Amino acid sequence: MGQIVFTLGAYAITLAELVIGAAAFAFLLLIGVLVSVSRSARDRAEEAHAQAERAHGLEERLLQLARIQAETSGRVQTMAEVLSQRQSDLARAVAERLDASSHRVGESIARASEATHENLVKLNERLALVDQARASLGELSDQVISLRETLANKQARGAFGEGRLQAIVADGLPRDSFAFQHTLPNGRRADCAIFLPGDRRPLLVDSKFPLEAVTAYREAASGEARKQAETRVKQDVARHIGDIAERYVVAGDTQDVALMFVPSESVYGELHEHFDDVIQRAFRARVILVSPSLLMLAIQVVQAIVKDARMREQADLIRAECGALVADIVRLRDRVGNLQKHFTQVGDDVAQVLISSDKIARRGARIEQLEFDGERPDTAAPADLLRGAAE
Repeated sequence: MGQIVFTLGAYAITLAELVIGAAAFAFLLLIGVLVSVSRSARDRAEEAHAQAERAHGLEERLLQLARIQAETSGRVQTMAEVLSQRQSDLARAVAERLDASSHRVGESIARASEATHENLVKLNERLALVDQARASLGELSDQVISLRETLANKQARGAFGEGRLQAIVADGLPRDSFAFQHTLPNGRRADCAIFLPGDRRPLLVDSKFPLEAVTAYREAASGEARKQAETRVKQDVARHIGDIAERYVVAGDTQDVALMFVPSESVYGELHEHFDDVIQRAFRARVILVSPSLLMLAIQVVQAIVKDARMREQADLIRAECGALVADIVRLRDRVGNLQKHFTQVGDDVAQVLISSDKIARRGARIEQLEFDGERPDTAAPADLLRGAAE
């Protein structure tokens, strides 16, 4: 055992030391193995504990998931029941709304059909009126064509203007205030003469207006033709104004002015709008152009003058009639006064009757209630009974 095995530096190692060292190394190695095994066992235990904890947590989670799933399934079932009820309510509401809408739509369709029927009836009536209007328009167009043909003829146009003049004058004045085709002292014949009150001189009216030039002026297609037509209008109207002034304005025999009747308002308007010099020339010649409306106005003025003159002529009769009227009013007042007295007497009599009726009513109430104030009915004096009966 004391045998030296090897030397380590200055130190010699023997076999016994080597055996002891090997045993110590083996012991240390065993201790290391044991420590490693124990540490490994502890790690496995900790790992098993951790796995057990994880398994326990997983189990709790699974239980929680199962509980959540159960709650979710309950909620889902509840929601399904609620949705089913809501769906039923919705279906019922939709059905009610559809029924109401169908009813309203039916009523609307019925009303619309009634309105359509009424509109169709009215449309048929209006179509009938349109047919009548079309027939009337056809007749009117025929009349217009006839009127145009009439106005195209100078003699017929003169008769038309004279007819309008006679209609206006005859409708507005008394029969003794005018005369047609009146002959003047100079032998001229006027279309119409109007007599003013208190004046023997007539106001003369001429109805022959030169319409051809105005028609040509209206229908002129070019500026040159229109200018020529304008010159013709001025010449024709000025010539006619001169003829009227020469024939119908005679000092001492006629009024100081004469009237030239223009049978168309539009022609009268065109003369005043485009031919002012012609109007001024007529004014200087004391010839007044009048349209149908202005002639009506002049006739109304003459009518007022005639009426005023007749009232002045009948002033005495009017005064006598006013006196008789005043006498009738005085007599009426007296009679109304007498009637008022009768009414006053009747009112007094009615008041006395009401007093008697009130007393009778009071006596009847006392008889009904047996209230006689200690007085027997048969003890009343005859005079009182007679007075009560009189009252």
